[in-house]
Amino acid sequence: MIRDLLLGLGLVAILEGLVLALAPTRLREALELIRAIPPDQLRLVGLLAVTVGTALVWLARM
Repeated sequence: MIRDLLLGLGLVAILEGLVLALAPTRLREALELIRAIPPDQLRLVGLLAVTVGTALVWLARM
């Protein structure tokens, strides 16, 4: 189980690092757009991301 956790954290670090390295200006623009979104909508997007992520992990582990 710890291997899966470390793998997941490593993959997240790689993806976030790539965004910062390849498109820092786009990231700033995206963050400005996110500021304009109401907190309730952000919470819903976050819950949907958790749901989709959980489903993908579940499918990968089958």
